[in-house]
Amino acid sequence: MGIFSSLLTWTQETLQPLGAWGLFVLAFIESSFFPIPPDILLIVLALEHPDLALFFALITTVGSVLGGMFGYGIGYVGGKAVLEKFMSHNKIQRVHDLFNKYESWTIGIAGFTPIPYKVFTIAAGVFYINFWKFVVMSLLSRGARFFLEAVLIMFFGAQIVIFIDTYFGPLSLLVVVVLALGLYMYKRKKFDKTTQQKRT
Repeated sequence: MGIFSSLLTWTQETLQPLGAWGLFVLAFIESSFFPIPPDILLIVLALEHPDLALFFALITTVGSVLGGMFGYGIGYVGGKAVLEKFMSHNKIQRVHDLFNKYESWTIGIAGFTPIPYKVFTIAAGVFYINFWKFVVMSLLSRGARFFLEAVLIMFFGAQIVIFIDTYFGPLSLLVVVVLALGLYMYKRKKFDKTTQQKRT
């Protein structure tokens, strides 16, 4: 049995029986160092108690954001040495470039998509991203992800689980790409308009 499988078994046996508290703990630790995503437990609990799905989404969001703040602190105190335990120097530089280019929006992307959120929470601290922008973007992106999953389960039940498992990741990436293109086109149009005004 691999490490990931062992951790998944531990999560199911230890945290799932704790209900909302277990979900909170999983969401917190996943945002800073644990590899098992909280979506797994969120879906299980929401299927067991559909009337509490939104409550579970709230618990997951709060736990994830607080865990992200903890990850930020790890990066802030530990510096690049902490990131080097997760990835190569080239990947660290790539993450740094993303922060330089998109700033706190990078956290929004990582928080909503399957990109490892924990890496970016730690990196945000390493690269001294504005803390409150980090918190707001974490809250918006993690909340959007978990509440969307909860709403889908409320309306469609167990039949939506396969869809979430198979397509949620790619679709979330597609949404981010579309938004990024829209933002780029808006900025480009604004820049062209400003340039034209200066020439006249």
